[in-house]
Amino acid sequence: MGDAVGQVLPLAVGVTLSPLPVIVVVLMLGTRRARSNGLSFLLGWLVGLAAVGTAAILVAGGADASGDGEPAAWVSWVKLALGALVLLLAAKTWRGRARGDEPAPMPSWMSALDTFTAVKSAGLGVLLAAVNPKNLVLTLSAGVAVAQTGIPAGRQAAALAVFVVVGALGPGVPVVISLVLGERAARALNDLQTWMARHNSAIMTVVMLVIGAKLVGDGIAGAFG
Repeated sequence: MGDAVGQVLPLAVGVTLSPLPVIVVVLMLGTRRARSNGLSFLLGWLVGLAAVGTAAILVAGGADASGDGEPAAWVSWVKLALGALVLLLAAKTWRGRARGDEPAPMPSWMSALDTFTAVKSAGLGVLLAAVNPKNLVLTLSAGVAVAQTGIPAGRQAAALAVFVVVGALGPGVPVVISLVLGERAARALNDLQTWMARHNSAIMTVVMLVIGAKLVGDGIAGAFG
């Protein structure tokens, strides 16, 4: 299990450092339904990561990702492809960054967050966790990495749980801070939201470059090592 956790931790960090869900949850925490929407979004985020990760493990396991305790050859090629995709996403993010004093572009639907119900907030959490291209690639990579270790199903579930929990720290920490500190957390959370919005592209580019390089490196080592 230690090998599986070691494989998924860097990927989980890449998920949790995503600025967008942090910005969304901080904005939600400033609305009338702050607590219910913030908690619902976090729950949806957890469900989204767990669902994609579980599906990846089941599919990779069914395709014999591990043989005699060793990763199957095709797993290395999948890692190589996923790593290349992450690097392409990094390049696209950097090209689309804000220039100079230009405000960082944010999705137009964010302006409607104050009208969201708990159900909509949970649905948004699922979508941003499971459908967002960067998170989707990283979570699929985590599932494949767990499956390739060949450990028993219970330990695979535990390794995936570690990935999900670490991957939820980004949106989860603001929710916890808000619950504990209440109105006293408003200024700190607003400052965090402003900073992450301003540096969204730079953060995402660096994270994806590091994760993409790791996946490509692991893929090359497995395929040609």
